[in-house]
Amino acid sequence: MGQHREGPLRSDAQRNRERILEVALAELTRASDAPLSVIAKKAGVGQGTFYRNFPSREALILEVYRYEVGQVSEAACQLLHTRPPDQALREWMDRLVQYAMAKAGLVDAIRKATSARGSLAGVGYGPLTEAVALLLDANEKAGTIRPGVTPDDFLLAVAGLWQIDPHGDWQGRAERLMDLVMDGLRAGAPGR
Repeated sequence: MGQHREGPLRSDAQRNRERILEVALAELTRASDAPLSVIAKKAGVGQGTFYRNFPSREALILEVYRYEVGQVSEAACQLLHTRPPDQALREWMDRLVQYAMAKAGLVDAIRKATSARGSLAGVGYGPLTEAVALLLDANEKAGTIRPGVTPDDFLLAVAGLWQIDPHGDWQGRAERLMDLVMDGLRAGAPGR
């Protein structure tokens, strides 16, 4: 994590931080050893700004991971506010696919950054489980999925996603897998 701050970031500082994270995600997905100077340059920030936000490679990689988990988790609530529950769930599943493929590209960088710290499972599990619970609850109340599906059930059902090769035809395979999961969730739904 970056430096601890008192209070929220100024809007320009927040934009710089988010731009660094977006560029870092793309660069580290391409090459786990991408130079930090390249990330800073492509993000359009100076070295001082970069290192004020991320004092080390490990700090950057861990924050990229947290940032992606946060983006995926927050998407659940945003989608539920703008779409019917079943459409929100299916679109969120597509966002989960994007996250999984990005994370697959970051595996080497994450492994290097966390070798001394252990697993990152705790960082992602809580926020993703909360997002899944929110979506499943909304769908169960709407009668669009079978009753009684838990977040753990859902995460086990989509676990095959992490077995898809991000360098192959992952889009087609992931879409078929998510369609199968969605069809399984709809089977036995009281509103169907």
